[in-house]
Amino acid sequence: MIKISDTENVVFSAELVSKFNELVKRYPEGRQKSALLPMLHLVQAEYGWVSTAAMDKLAGYLNIKPIEVYEVATFYTMYFLKPQGKYVLEVCRTGPCCLVGAEKIMDYIEKKLNVKEGEVTEDGLFSWRGVECLAACGMGPVLQIGPDYTFYENLTEAKIDELIDRLRLTTAENTQLR
Repeated sequence: MIKISDTENVVFSAELVSKFNELVKRYPEGRQKSALLPMLHLVQAEYGWVSTAAMDKLAGYLNIKPIEVYEVATFYTMYFLKPQGKYVLEVCRTGPCCLVGAEKIMDYIEKKLNVKEGEVTEDGLFSWRGVECLAACGMGPVLQIGPDYTFYENLTEAKIDELIDRLRLTTAENTQLR
């Protein structure tokens, strides 16, 4: 993942532009804007988030106005508009999950990681946020972890501790292998 700031000039890699080209070919002439959602996903996968500079660059690529990209990126919660942790813990905050403890889990995550919703831990590993329904109402409270969106159900504080410890350990092991 390439780290960028919001003020940095974005230069898309040749590989990323090639993927854009393949996406755009799927749509009829004059309808290339239809490739915007998957293109935003690709940008986020490359940089970890979608900066204003990256959105401007996408607008230029698609020959549309930057506002057309902003409208889409700000509408969907799946696009991160500021840098996130390596692991993004997304806790379902809708009624069914809240009835079985989602708010308690979110409070616990905030204390455990020592960051408020939307912030990133000092080590850059974690951020968290409440999200709308994750369609696992019978197994709440539930969370998913990006970037691969693995689900974890029937959460407890102990399960959160185990999950966070395992992610830290995995990251440490991967760092040592380099």
